[in-house]
Amino acid sequence: MLHSSSEWLQSLKPNFKILPVKDRILCGLGALIGLALSSLISLWALGDFQAWYIAPMGASSVLLFAVPASPLAQPWNMVVGNTIAAIVGVSCSLLFPSPTLAFSLAVAIAIILMLSTDSLHPPSGAVAITAVLGGNAIHELGYAFVFYPVLLNSVLLMVVAIVFNRMLGKAYPQQLQINTRSKDPTPTQKVTIQPQDIQAVLDQQTQLLDISEYDLQKIILEAQSKASERADSPFLCQDIMSKDVASLQESDDIRHALAKFRQMNLMSLPVVNAEKKLVGTLAMYQLVEWFERATDIRSGWESEVGHIMSRKVVTVQPGQPIQDLVPYFVERSFNYIPVLDEGQLVGIISRADMIAALYQELNHFKLSA
Repeated sequence: MLHSSSEWLQSLKPNFKILPVKDRILCGLGALIGLALSSLISLWALGDFQAWYIAPMGASSVLLFAVPASPLAQPWNMVVGNTIAAIVGVSCSLLFPSPTLAFSLAVAIAIILMLSTDSLHPPSGAVAITAVLGGNAIHELGYAFVFYPVLLNSVLLMVVAIVFNRMLGKAYPQQLQINTRSKDPTPTQKVTIQPQDIQAVLDQQTQLLDISEYDLQKIILEAQSKASERADSPFLCQDIMSKDVASLQESDDIRHALAKFRQMNLMSLPVVNAEKKLVGTLAMYQLVEWFERATDIRSGWESEVGHIMSRKVVTVQPGQPIQDLVPYFVERSFNYIPVLDEGQLVGIISRADMIAALYQELNHFKLSA
């Protein structure tokens, strides 16, 4: 039960890169400097005005200093998104006496308008609510709230973010990869993935992805480059093996083994001992044979996997080339071959793994021919 709860909690976590400690500290330092400078300048400009700085700037600083590459953190999104939200928030505050109705409508309308103007900025939702629930000091401003403190705070924080990120060598705002000499794709794009290819795939998505087309293209090209480097040398068993191996214990009850076969929809499984060393393999046909003779008194002692498994197992080493495995999959119709390292089961290579690897090598051969 505890294990399943842990897995459920892990499933709630995002697949997000954890930055090194130094980078995490720099992100926090950037937010500290950005908020301090922009708020002090706003205070100096507005004097003793009560609403000289608004809380949504804290949320904006998370985007600007922690994830400056995000499309949601770009200057256009921050300035235009906050402006739209402020205008809508003030309008709803003036039109609807119910605060709940006013700020709910303000956020909803602001989202629609930001999506329509390509200026989505999550903290802008808080700007719209601030316009409604900000108190008398905000309400007395009316539409002046859009200019100060909203635009004043936004522009100041954005300027600090631009300077700080560029001092760290980060490209902020993000620049498009364009061909400055013509309207054609860049030389790299011509022979690989082009912007229209990515756009065609993104158009099929039903949700907004928090990554720019340029960043997505850059990641794909770098991944392709690494894959090409790997394809230049023959695949080894360690390159294509599955490391998360499902196995049986030789002491497992045979009925337990049958349940595991049914659960995983497999035809055979490796068998290991208490030291995780491979001792055999069990196939579905062996289970069928066991059931056929289960009523025989002479086979009544067969109650564990170790009693009916095959102890002769073909294995390979992690450093072996995959060509060594072809005869077993082709001539002897193997479903899988275990990979051992000093007797320990470290992986498994299935027929599907082999087909995928050989297909990749065939494509690489065609391209290089």
